[in-house]
This record gives sequence, C-alpha cells and structure tokens, in this order.
Amino acid sequence: MVWEGKNVVVTGRKIIGATNPSESAPGTIRGDFAVEIGRNVIHGSDAVESAKKEIALWFPDGTVNWQSSLHPWISE
Repeated sequence: MVWEGKNVVVTGRKIIGATNPSESAPGTIRGDFAVEIGRNVIHGSDAVESAKKEIALWFPDGTVNWQSSLHPWISE
C-alpha cells in the first residue's frame, strides 16, 4: 500500500508509531499490533526521496490509483 497526501510522511509515521513497539503509543499500528523490533509489521519511509526509491523497489510495475467517493468532502 502506498499512501499519498499533504505531509504524508510525517502523518504516516504518526499513524505507524515508533520503530520500537514498546515505545509506540496505543492506537498506532505498531503500538497495537507489534511486539518486537525484529518482527516489523509495517514500514514507513523517512522522507519523500526515500519513499520514491522504495515505491520503485516494491512496486516496479507502478501503483494503482483509487479514490473514495468521500475524497471531495475531505480534501480541497
């Protein structure tokens, strides 16, 4: 899954939680579903530049765009 949007790297990393699950807040993906650092349940890029490289690595055929019918109500 590739996320896009305003400040998506910062926002995404807040949703994902700290790398160490024991330091992740409840309600984050790692805080709720991870136990050990070595068993990483999710990855989040640290910058837009690294995200571009990682997207090309994991999705060599490109991505598929999908937009919810709610999108116009959420984003300007």
